[in-house]
Amino acid sequence: MQALDGTDTRLLSALARDPRRTVVALAQKLGLSRNTVQARMAQLEKKHVFLSFERRINPVSLGYPLMAFISVHVQQQKLKQLAVDLAAIPEILEGHGLTGSADLFLRVVAVDAEDLFRINGKILSCEGVDRTDTALAMGELIPFRIQPLLERDSAEST
Repeated sequence: MQALDGTDTRLLSALARDPRRTVVALAQKLGLSRNTVQARMAQLEKKHVFLSFERRINPVSLGYPLMAFISVHVQQQKLKQLAVDLAAIPEILEGHGLTGSADLFLRVVAVDAEDLFRINGKILSCEGVDRTDTALAMGELIPFRIQPLLERDSAEST
């Protein structure tokens, strides 16, 4: 991916602070023309800079107050089909392949401990899963953020 320039970084920083801001408001805030902002937004979209909106929806509001992280140990030759099978479990919010002792790291949500037990059972029943290790999330200490990176990149480019 091509590196972003200072204008892109300023635009993303303004969006990070207020994602509901209109193109006209962004243009005024940044001292750019509306056409420039629209063109930049289109290019950023084309470069897949923006993540999906669903990342902003809190699972607690959907009735899933319990979050856990599950490390999964798998048979590597079955990984491709296993990813498909795991994606069919709606409570798995995201999954990452890892190096190290575990092969996959899943972020899951559940209604309660009993529901988490059920979800873990579904994961264990997938062909290719050898075992799992589960850790409950006790609280979010550092929420997902991009602003510090934008500020660092902005400071380095000046």
